[in-house]
Parts: sequence; structure tokens; C-alpha cells
Amino acid sequence: MNTGTPQLSETPADSGAERDAFRLLQARLPEMFRKVFAHDEAPRSVVVLPSFSLDADVMAKITGVEHYEERMLCLLLLLRLPRTRVIFLSSTPMPESVVDYYLHLLPGVPVRHARQRLTLLSCHDNTPRPLSAKILERPRLMARILDAIPDPTAAHMTCFNVSESERDLALRLGIPIYGCDPDLLPLGSKSGARRLFREAGIAIPDGFEGLADAEELAEALTALKARKPDLRRAVVKLNEGFSGEGNAIFSFEDAPAGPALTPWVRERLGSLRFEAAGMTWDLYKSKVGEMQAIVEAFIEGSTKRSPSAQFRVDPTGGLEVISTHDQVLGGSAQQIFLGCRFPADQAYRLAIQEEGLKAARLLRDRGVIGRFGVDFISVPEAGGWRHYAIEVNLRKGGTTHPYLMLQFLTDGHYDPASGLYLAPGGRPCFYCASDNIEDARYRGLTPDDLIDIAVLNGLHFHAATQEGVVFHMFGTLSQFGKFGMVCLGGTPERARALYDEALAVLDRAVS
Repeated sequence: MNTGTPQLSETPADSGAERDAFRLLQARLPEMFRKVFAHDEAPRSVVVLPSFSLDADVMAKITGVEHYEERMLCLLLLLRLPRTRVIFLSSTPMPESVVDYYLHLLPGVPVRHARQRLTLLSCHDNTPRPLSAKILERPRLMARILDAIPDPTAAHMTCFNVSESERDLALRLGIPIYGCDPDLLPLGSKSGARRLFREAGIAIPDGFEGLADAEELAEALTALKARKPDLRRAVVKLNEGFSGEGNAIFSFEDAPAGPALTPWVRERLGSLRFEAAGMTWDLYKSKVGEMQAIVEAFIEGSTKRSPSAQFRVDPTGGLEVISTHDQVLGGSAQQIFLGCRFPADQAYRLAIQEEGLKAARLLRDRGVIGRFGVDFISVPEAGGWRHYAIEVNLRKGGTTHPYLMLQFLTDGHYDPASGLYLAPGGRPCFYCASDNIEDARYRGLTPDDLIDIAVLNGLHFHAATQEGVVFHMFGTLSQFGKFGMVCLGGTPERARALYDEALAVLDRAVS
């Protein structure tokens, strides 16, 4: 228990004072990073806040989004550090069987020892609001969070993304966040990313940003078609879209030339093809007014990839490349994130790493800390690949939790010279991962059922071979027939074979 009897701080009422107080709080991170982060045996407390502080209407289009907090359960593996405490916060209680599943993945740590250093706290509130907002409404819960931290000077918070709500919570608790100051979030919007890429000298699709209403969308689409007469399609993206759910496709099929183009585009805006299921033009138009949007030329190609590069800026300003991935996309126009493969293809992984670094250096210089990613669209051309930067994610993303699983389970390191992840013995590691394995036949399976199927069929991670299957997002399974998994192998082919084998086992179990 915390013998210091910590008190909840008052959040400054004035927004300027709040920003100043947050910067003062964040100023504790560099010294903590030097004294604590660099030493595995140093005592620390990590408050895990898997709050999705993003647009509620857009997030509501994602199947089972109320269970996406579970993706950050991978951080329970921080308990492999023998003097680390983890306080995991959630909207609803995490099933003990799922917690037990993760704790049994810990290499060399007895489950009882890890469980004594883990505190699980829930709001018991499944309403579709950010977790941070729910916690702020519950002062007794905040007091319990503080009571679970022996030394607040060696504690920090880690979040999915940092909005004003997470900043408010950090100030109330007096705990800094290892993440991006919300004042810098415009750098990671779709419009902000295009401006950043342009400044960094990185190629981007032709287009326009900062579009505030339907009329500006129509004008941008018209101008784009006028200067690219052969353009077949354009992509409209909400500034704060998530996982492709804020994207829509505009078709120029049968578009007239000359002055007739503008009214033709304006009339057909209501026929945008939305990637998010159930999205309507009226709702989409209102979101454009709330958060603005961009228009980009759709990059065509019979062969097209969507690689990404991930970076981290530590509290002392150190910048490192931490991974590259090939994203697996779906949806009617291949705009929806379904999963990823690590690392990105050998043909271009170092190229996107170098291009991404140009943007990462600018972000660091503007004060961004924590993890973030840069997404690309890549198409082959004579002599190699052409890469177009399309997005910056100033938050954890769909590639974060599988990569953390790889790190925690193998204790290896990323080699930026080769773009490979090497286990302690020097063997490269690869994986296939997805959050979006969905089949109506899986509905009704409980988390315990999935764990039983995994145990009976040997679907687990094998420490001796450093290969195997790890499941996540158990909570979406019974209601939606949806779950996630990470399949680690010694070659890309082996990782894919494990992925296919796991799906075959589940299909047999429900047939």
C-alpha cells in the first residue's frame, strides 16, 4: 500500500494553466527515464490506460470496438521485470481466465509472483465513451489507482492515445504520460501529416488538405480531376479517422470535362462509397464540418502494398526506429486495416524506414515523444518501388501490440541496418497478426472455449523454438465471432503456416 497517502490533485481550470501544469508534470520523465527505464530491476509502476479517445461516431462503426481495450493486455508482460507493478484500467472487468492466459506467457516468472504485482481496476461501465472520461467521474477509483502505486516518483502512465481527457487524468493523479502532448495532435491529423510530409520532402499523393465542408470537398475533387484528367478515383479522408473507417471513395467514372465538372461532382458527393459499415452522407458531412478532411488521388496499381514504419522518441529526445510492417488491408477499396506482417518486404523495408525517419525527425524536433508510425502506399515501377506517405499515427496502433508480444516473448532486438528483429541467439523472427479474424461460426465461443481449443491443439507460444500462436481480443469472440492473434515463426513462411493452421483448427472445432 502507498504509505505516503497521496492526494488527488486539482485540475487547473484555465486551459493555459492546465497546459503549463502538464508540461511541468512531463518534465519529470527524462530523469525517470535515465534512472528507471534503463534498469530492468529498478522499481516502477506502470498505469496502463487503454482509452480510445477518438471520435465516437467513427469508432462505433468498428465491430466489437468496446472490447478493443483488451489489445493493451499485452502490457501485462511488463511483469517479467521483477520489481515492476502494473495497474491495468478498463471499462469493464477483465475475465480472470484471460488475465491468467497472459500471465502464463511470462518467461521465468511464477504466475503468483506476477499476480501479486498486478492491480486490475474497472469502471464497471460499458457505455461508448473514452475510458479516461469514465475514470475522471470516479474519484474513489482514482484514489485506488494512487493507492496501488508505492512510489509516485517512479510511476508513469501509458495510453493508446493522449487527448485532453488523458491529460486531465494525468494531472489529477500527478503521474506523467509517456506519450504525445495533446497540443501536438494536429501534427498527426490527415491534414497535418500532408503538411509535415511536404516539409520533410517526402512524396505524397496529389491532393488537398484542410477541407472544412461539402463545398470545399467538391472544389478539391474538381481541381484534382482538372489537373489529372486520367484520374479514375479519389479518396476522401476525415482528419481524425481510425483504421481506415473515416475513408470514402469518389469515382470519376463518366465525369464530364470543362465547366460541367463542378456541378457534376457536387451532385455526386452523396454517392461517396464509405469504408465504414453503416456510414451515411449526412453523418459523414457533419464529421467533415467538425474535424475537416482531405482529398487525395487514389493510387492505382495491380500490385500495391501498404507498408508502415514505426518510431519512438524517448523522454530525453533519443529517436529510434523500432519496426516496419506490411499492413493487410480489406474493405471495398482496400482501405480498412485488418492486420500486419512483420517485417515489411525486404525489397523496400529499409527505404520506407529512411523515408519515415525524415518525418520522425521533424516530429521529435516539435516535441513529440512516445511511439508513432508513418504509413505509405507503395507501387512497383521500373527499377524498384515508388512510395507515397499517407498518414502519421501519433499513438499506438494495430502494429503495436503484436510487436510488443514479440519483444516480451523473445527478449530480442530490432536491427535497423537489416530491418530484422533478432532473437538473443541471432535468429531472425517474423510474424503474421490480425485483430479482425471474424466468422459467424465463432459466435457463442467464450474465452474459456478458445483457451480450451488452443490447449488441446497445441496452439501456444513455444519458448524453446520461439515460435507459436498467441490470441488476443477474447471479448469480441462470443458476441461477434471476432478475435485476434499473433503467429510468430522463424521465417515469413513459417509464421504464415502457423496462422493458417490455427484458423484450420478453429474451423474444425466449430464445424
